[in-house]
Amino acid sequence: MRIELPRFIRHHWLTVAFVGGFISDMILLNQIDDVIDNLILLFYVVLATMSLIVFYASIAERFGEWWSHKLYQITQLTLPYALGGLFSGMLIFYGRSGDIAASWPFLLFIIGAILGNEFIRDRGRRLVFNILAYFIGLFSYLVLVVPVFTGYIGAWVFVGTGLIALTIVYGVIRVLATIIPHYMQLEMRHMVFMIFGTFVMLNGLYFMNLIPPIPLSLKELTIVQSVIRFPDTGQYEIKYEPIPWWNIMAQTRPTIHPTNTGISCFTNVFAPAKINTDIYHQWDFYNEAEGKWQERFRYAYPITGAATDGYRGYTTTNNYQSGKWRCSVKNERGQLLGHKVFYVDMSEAPGELTTRLE
Repeated sequence: MRIELPRFIRHHWLTVAFVGGFISDMILLNQIDDVIDNLILLFYVVLATMSLIVFYASIAERFGEWWSHKLYQITQLTLPYALGGLFSGMLIFYGRSGDIAASWPFLLFIIGAILGNEFIRDRGRRLVFNILAYFIGLFSYLVLVVPVFTGYIGAWVFVGTGLIALTIVYGVIRVLATIIPHYMQLEMRHMVFMIFGTFVMLNGLYFMNLIPPIPLSLKELTIVQSVIRFPDTGQYEIKYEPIPWWNIMAQTRPTIHPTNTGISCFTNVFAPAKINTDIYHQWDFYNEAEGKWQERFRYAYPITGAATDGYRGYTTTNNYQSGKWRCSVKNERGQLLGHKVFYVDMSEAPGELTTRLE
């Protein structure tokens, strides 16, 4: 007996899978160099690859009528589930890695690939969409995990992993060309154009610094009155003016009343175990007269992935003035991990300072 899925699920399964995958991934995925996290993401990639091939092989009845029908029923669920889970995992890790304000074009690109399922009904366009969505998910996955295992990050790693993704997709296309040759021939030109166009676009986003600096992620960014590091213990003494939890505006854009020790930007950056790189703190002042940000200082310090709880660091400046400031945390290429906008008020002394040790 043939069992039909409810119409809503049949028409919106990728969206349903994405929401379910996002919730489960939020629970299961913690950090990118964790073995379990990598196995979960690898499972999505393998399941998507196998489902894509078996789905179209079952449409062509390559397994016989009975088995083809059963496999079609299964893979019409497992394919969007795998893609939805993979995309939600990418959104989680990429969202944690970069500043949303800077990397939204890339995140919007992934969301657009997900929502494309809602509007594509033509069977030929559906084939192109499935392969293109698979390529975007695979590309994003490899860009995420290759630096974790190799310990290398940078432009050549990004481009190289993109070429690996292209090679894998080319192999899948060759397999599909033997399974559904006429179907593939009709859509080949459109498919090649979309995949290479997406490859070029993703590389363009990367070189414009609109892709988050995977696999780095910013765990904390705080503007405080002073930071002191104790070399013997490795602890940091942080002094700051406490802000009531209910004052959301002050929490988002705090006002700093400097002391004679200056102003410090304290950060905690997570990096996988093999990563060694430099982190930059860029201090900008907003020129009200010209209506634009002006870079005032740029300090660097090295980080290593050996710190399991993140690598803590800070920069301090004594050269400041009242007004609107911004401390941005970037990698060597200038990709933005995060930033904090704050105000400096030199007209009055700070209130009672709170001290915490990290």
